[in-house]
Amino acid sequence: MTAAVELKEVKVLSAKYHLKDSFTLEVARQHGGYSQIDKAFGMEPGDIVEEVKNSGLRGRGGAGFPAGMKWSFLPKDNDKPVYLAVNSDESEPGTFKDRQIIEKDPHMLIEGIIITCYAIKAHDAYIYIRGEYVAQARMLQNAIDEAYEAGLLGENACGKGYRVDVTVHSGAGAYVCGEEMALLESIEGKKGQPRVKPPFPALVGLYDAPTIINNVQTIASVPYIIEHGAEGYRKFGTEKSAGTFLFGISGHVEKPGVYEVEMGVSMQEFIDKLAGGVWKGRKLKAVIPGGSSCPVLNAEDVAKCTLDYESLMENGSMLGSGGMIVSDDQTCMVRNLKNLLYFYQHESCGQCTPCREGLGWMYKVVADIEDGKGKMEDLDLLLSIADNVEGKTVCVLSGAAAMPCRSHILKFREEFEEHIKLGKCPFPK
Repeated sequence: MTAAVELKEVKVLSAKYHLKDSFTLEVARQHGGYSQIDKAFGMEPGDIVEEVKNSGLRGRGGAGFPAGMKWSFLPKDNDKPVYLAVNSDESEPGTFKDRQIIEKDPHMLIEGIIITCYAIKAHDAYIYIRGEYVAQARMLQNAIDEAYEAGLLGENACGKGYRVDVTVHSGAGAYVCGEEMALLESIEGKKGQPRVKPPFPALVGLYDAPTIINNVQTIASVPYIIEHGAEGYRKFGTEKSAGTFLFGISGHVEKPGVYEVEMGVSMQEFIDKLAGGVWKGRKLKAVIPGGSSCPVLNAEDVAKCTLDYESLMENGSMLGSGGMIVSDDQTCMVRNLKNLLYFYQHESCGQCTPCREGLGWMYKVVADIEDGKGKMEDLDLLLSIADNVEGKTVCVLSGAAAMPCRSHILKFREEFEEHIKLGKCPFPK
C-alpha cells in the first residue's frame, strides 16, 4: 500500500469560504476573483488545454476522466458552435460538495467557465443545476447577473473581445439527468433520457454540436491551474490523483460537512480527525466512499484505503464524486441497501428493460429480507440480478444500483443470513 499523503485541510477551492458575503462579486474581486483572466487570454487556447492536461486534473463528478484530455477530443475542423455544459445536477445520495461552491464562491465557477470557454473555443455555457437546488439556482443567477453588469460576461467578456454567455438551466428532479447525455436532452427541452454512445458529446452533443461536459468542481479548479501552472497544481495529491478534492462526509460522524484535502490522504484519518470520528463513541461498520453508487467498504477496507482513485479501485470501490456516507456498528446493512435500491428503482427512466424491471425486482427482494420474509436463495438471486442488469443498458444507472447491491451482500452476507434465519430484522428500527 502506498504511504498516505499527510492529512491537513487545504484552501484551494475553499479559500474564500470563511469570508463574509463570499458569494458577492465585490468580495470575490477583493480576494483575487477574475485575476487570472488576463493571463489566460494571453495564452493560446491550445496551450490552456495542454496546461490542464499536464496538471492531472480529473473529472470531479464521478468518472474521474482527465479533463484536459476530454477537451482535446473536440474536432479540429468544425463549422458548428462548441458548447460547454457544467453539470451541477448533484442528485446522488451523499453528495453535496458542488452546492457549497455555488453558495460560497459562485464567481470562482464563473471565472473557470470564462477561461474554459476560451480554451475550447465556446461562446455559450449552460449550468445544469439540480431542480431541488432552488435557493442555489437563485444565488448562481445573482452572481451571473453581477458578472454581466460588470462586463465580465457578454459580447465583450472581461474586455477581451470574446463573447461568453452563461445560462442557468434548472432540472425537474430526475436523477438520471445527471448522466451527461440525458442532461443534454433535458437542456434541449426533451424527455430526460440518456442517448446511445457513440457518438460522444465532444463530437455530437448539445444541438448536435461538439460539447464539453464537466462537473462544477472540475471547472472551478481551472483558475488555480492558470495561476500556479500544472506543476503548482500537482504539488497537491499523488502522481496519478493530482490536486485537491472537496469531500462531503455525512452519516454517523460527529462533524459532517465538506472538507478540502489533498488527494491520497488516509480515509481512516479523514473520518477520525476531520469529521470527528464515528458519533456517540460507537465503532465504524461501513463507508460508502463516493456517493451511493459506489461499492460499500467495511471497517477493515477503510483502514487500508487512501482517498484517491487508485487506492479505492484496488480495494473494490470508487472515489466517485466524493460523497462519503459513514455507518456505525448499530446500522442495519440490509435496511441500508433497501433504502439505496428504493432510490435507484424510483429514479430509473424506464428506457431500458434490464434497469426498469431489474431494479424494482432487486428492491422487492431486499425489502422482503428486511421484513423477515426472505429465503437463503434470495442472496444468490440478488447477485444474479445485479450481474444481469449491469452493463446491459444505455447508461450506467443500472450499474449504480448493482454495485452497492453486490458489495453489501459480499461484505455483509452474514447479516443478510441472520435476517432470514430470525425471520425479522435484528436491529432496532
